[in-house]
Amino acid sequence: MDTLNTTLQLGIDVSNINPPVNWQVVRSAQITYGFIKATEGATFIDKTFTTNWEGMKQAGIIRGAYHFFRPTTSTPQEQADNFLTIVKDVLEPGDLPPVLDIEAWPETVGQQWKKINLDQRIERVQIWLKKVEQATKRRPIIYTSPSFWKEYMGDTQNFTRYPLWIAHYTDKPEPLIPAHNWGGNGYTFWQYTEKGTVAGVSGNVDKNRFKGSIAQLMALVNDSVIA
Repeated sequence: MDTLNTTLQLGIDVSNINPPVNWQVVRSAQITYGFIKATEGATFIDKTFTTNWEGMKQAGIIRGAYHFFRPTTSTPQEQADNFLTIVKDVLEPGDLPPVLDIEAWPETVGQQWKKINLDQRIERVQIWLKKVEQATKRRPIIYTSPSFWKEYMGDTQNFTRYPLWIAHYTDKPEPLIPAHNWGGNGYTFWQYTEKGTVAGVSGNVDKNRFKGSIAQLMALVNDSVIA
């Protein structure tokens, strides 16, 4: 049973590893937004992206797209290009900002991060974010975990201008936030379980909370637009 404050906005995130999603049913389950995987690395395109992207719009779910970053298999420029090729032309007003997913799972990705030093890690993440921000005129969101940010990113505060989507599975009422409470900004989204259940999705699904109202969620969408 979901014991978190249901006055906060709940969302899910899915990818090709999830069975087909019935977004109309998901919306009726009080899910107001969702993130879906678009791309990974320089060449991978999630085969479910287009179906999910269109289905979310039809269901009236606020939608966002994410890119799974691979630190050494290709350049950050190539990875940004892969994401932009799929997402840029379908990103509409009212959609959530682009998301960069940086983590050390699976283990093969963790090994890639270990092959480069801290300065290289920071530089490569910065390159992707800046290129996508310039191309979409939207300030991206960073998805990561407290442990990853501290172990692999040196708990740097270099990225606290970007909204934080934190992944931390805990029974406590609030997640751990790296980089000194993300520069004092705290988290924007919290992925609080990978074993959630939602009508319209078979099996377990990642569930998230947004700390605020629908109006505040839409303000995030609007405020992410840059000149």
